[in-house]
Amino acid sequence: MRTSDSILLSSTDPVLTYGASVFTTIRIYQASLDHPLTRWVKHCQRLSSSVKDFDWKIPDWQQVEQGARAMGEKYLVLRISLSPDGSELITGRGLPNDLEVLQKSGAKGWVTNSPLFTRTIPEYKTGNYLPNWLALQFVQKHGYREAILLDAKGKWLESSTGNLWGFKNGCWYTPPLEDGILPGIARGYLLELLGKHQIPYEEKSWNFDFVKELEVIAYSNSVVEIVPFQSITLEKEILHFNVKHESYRLLKQFYLES
Repeated sequence: MRTSDSILLSSTDPVLTYGASVFTTIRIYQASLDHPLTRWVKHCQRLSSSVKDFDWKIPDWQQVEQGARAMGEKYLVLRISLSPDGSELITGRGLPNDLEVLQKSGAKGWVTNSPLFTRTIPEYKTGNYLPNWLALQFVQKHGYREAILLDAKGKWLESSTGNLWGFKNGCWYTPPLEDGILPGIARGYLLELLGKHQIPYEEKSWNFDFVKELEVIAYSNSVVEIVPFQSITLEKEILHFNVKHESYRLLKQFYLES
């Protein structure tokens, strides 16, 4: 395992020229890959299935784990990237500085419908994450925290950094994978626990009429866990939500109990 603050890439490397890589972002709980909330096995399965589907060279998984364990002792968040040639890159960082405030006060979202923000092969987490990044940069320039991405028919898909959740009449809703969204690790974890605790949920396509009926909207990813939206701006109106809604506190409890 080699550690360095810089990497050397050929000018013709597909990672550089095409964004040819797959990655996963992991929050390390209690400095341990083995902590149940770290979900190490699920992250490995994501990487492994992507490499297999793309017919890339299999990485040295023992080396990947060795690097992740070493980095996980220093950083709260790791990003593990794999290249077509089987090489890996592991980088570390901290949690967002305002995460606690964000979880309590909620995020401001803006619905975007530009074709510039349309992801290709959205079911994979590839290095070409430009549409999400562009959407995020666009809304943050206007004072918003998260973009909400739509498909060509106006279906709500996901936020620029996570999966969407909505709640009404005692039931949780999240867009289905077949609509063209990323199968997030946090999304899978929450669906698993909702089922375990017999809390009603449904994977359902979202449109504007459905969204306006929701009492709560939030987004999830492996780093931030669950973040509620305090408001979401549409073309001609702003929807406001109660960030202290009882349903949201229940999802947060899943993380506190583990």
